[in-house]
Amino acid sequence: MNWYDAAGEPEPAEFGPVSGLSVSGQGAPGGAAYGASVGALYAVMGALGAPMAPLEGRWWVEDERSPFDVPRDEWRWHLFIRLPDGTGGLSGTVDAVIEEVRAGVPAAARVQQVTFTVGRCVQMLHRGAYSDEPASLARMDALMTAEGLVRNGLHHEIYLSDPSETDPEKMRTILRQPVRRAAAPAA
Repeated sequence: MNWYDAAGEPEPAEFGPVSGLSVSGQGAPGGAAYGASVGALYAVMGALGAPMAPLEGRWWVEDERSPFDVPRDEWRWHLFIRLPDGTGGLSGTVDAVIEEVRAGVPAAARVQQVTFTVGRCVQMLHRGAYSDEPASLARMDALMTAEGLVRNGLHHEIYLSDPSETDPEKMRTILRQPVRRAAAPAA
């Protein structure tokens, strides 16, 4: 499957490891910490001269409540921009570029080169505002239940449109939820 493709209906998928630049933090999407982190990722990626890929985020809360019941300033995230395939050995170059960029963009000091694997997941293309994502997530949950799957990792989003886009007609986000088979009931 192509990393940047998803159907308009929930579907199972599987993805191997990907490498890129990442910044971890806490705060509301669009807040100061989030904005500084996004700016740092783009500054380092631009200084590397690598082609720009869509911004991604893996999200979680450290709370038993639904993320939608937790104040957004308590949300935690790993923001990510994928590097082109075959550039996994750039660590020395990335480190040098981070040092160069951080003079003008202090948040660049928090940028890291990482590799992660989504693995088996349920995904779909969400069209519309971020605030409407719960309806798409409910559809994904319904497929997971029907297939005997449970969550197995961080909620993952790929922002195919500019993350600052406010026109819901133009907003496209791939939603991914890593999954595994549910444990069999005890006999």
